[in-house]
Amino acid sequence: MQDGNALAVSADEKTTASREKGLNRVLEILDFLHTTQRAIGIGDLAKGVNAPRSTTYTLVRSLVDAGLLEMAGDGNRVYFGKKLYLYGMDYVRGNDLLRRGRQEVDHLSRETGETSELCMLQSGRYTIVHSSPGTRPFRISSATGLQIPLPWTASGRLLLAGLERAEVEAMVSEDDLVLPDGRKLRLDDFIDDIAKARVTGYCVTSGLVDAYTKCLAAPVFSAPGKVEATMCLVVPIDTSEERTGSLIGLLRDRAGRLSIGG
Repeated sequence: MQDGNALAVSADEKTTASREKGLNRVLEILDFLHTTQRAIGIGDLAKGVNAPRSTTYTLVRSLVDAGLLEMAGDGNRVYFGKKLYLYGMDYVRGNDLLRRGRQEVDHLSRETGETSELCMLQSGRYTIVHSSPGTRPFRISSATGLQIPLPWTASGRLLLAGLERAEVEAMVSEDDLVLPDGRKLRLDDFIDDIAKARVTGYCVTSGLVDAYTKCLAAPVFSAPGKVEATMCLVVPIDTSEERTGSLIGLLRDRAGRLSIGG
């Protein structure tokens, strides 16, 4: 027979496991809403995170009560709440690189008329943490919070600079190598591009995400050889070589200002 202490330990372990499972469900809900980028019904949310509807409803109700989520539309859909926005603003105020980076991105966009971005790694994905639209009559698709497979971007090649091949392979799946138009990049070519970007100190990619744009990126360093972020410009694919060179020079200068010791 089990003694009282053993039973108590077993109960504590079950309670801890239950709490951890509940926390994981909450994180899955937040990640799913971030991925979908829209308010969603609780039934669809439950399917999206592969959880029982009753469990999802209970967690959503708790998150709504806490102000982290809000009911939207007819009250049957849910999305992020104002408190998460306030937490995000606290993060911006407390993160010197992001605070200064937002200012540099906005200034660069005004100076060049081109769409400008500050990008970082988040959960193994290239993530736009701040974007400022250009002044062209047509708008280039770029949104804060957007996550894109690393091989699709110039920034991705810089963000992985300095990593060993095994580390790159661990972060890039076969699906990540398939471009939106169906073309598939070779992993060896992508790794070669990373090495070249590390040497040149910038990267240019053309026609990867779409057939109409090219991306220019420069690294922001948090320590010698460690790329913490990138600044990039998204420009029409027919931008002249002369203008492209000029924009790369500006990017490298602005990224240098943000770098440690810059």
